[in-house]
Amino acid sequence: MIAAVVLAAGESSRMGQPKALLPINGETFIERIVGAFKKTSAAKIIVILGHNAAEMKGRLEHLPVEILINPDYKLGQLSSLQVAVRRLEKEPGCEGMIVHLVDHPYIDAKLAETMIERFSTSGKLIVVPRYNGKRGHPVIFSRALFSELLAAPMDQGAKAVVNAHRDDTLEIDTENEGVTVDIDTPDLYRQHVKGE
Repeated sequence: MIAAVVLAAGESSRMGQPKALLPINGETFIERIVGAFKKTSAAKIIVILGHNAAEMKGRLEHLPVEILINPDYKLGQLSSLQVAVRRLEKEPGCEGMIVHLVDHPYIDAKLAETMIERFSTSGKLIVVPRYNGKRGHPVIFSRALFSELLAAPMDQGAKAVVNAHRDDTLEIDTENEGVTVDIDTPDLYRQHVKGE
């Protein structure tokens, strides 16, 4: 099985409010992302919280997700990914995880499912979407990389693992620009969401 992991632990300092709760087309970023993963074959959805975790948890209780708390969220994204890895290492049937960032709301369920299917058939350790030559999210990591993710340097993050496995990475080209749209400032929010 593949688990979906949504990283939502950061302080959203540049945005000035929790990105997970920003409205987009009548729902929040996190609701949109979870809704997309629910349409895929991902067996479970894990959301990693950190900053204001108790309050955030209360705002997400209606969602069909498992919530994990990262007490070390200030160390960066990799620390949240490692919380998910430690949880999924205990799942004997887990073959990998499809990881998404909460500030990338334009996730496409069909593309995510294609990635999961290609991961299962290709034998590759990493699957990543690519728009106009630029890699985006979500990203699938095989269980075989869990130990490397746990050992990766915090200052380099998961990129260190991705860069070490260029030959084991499957890139899937897509016409969906959303894979590269990262909304982490009020200006970007106005540009991409309000200006739709």
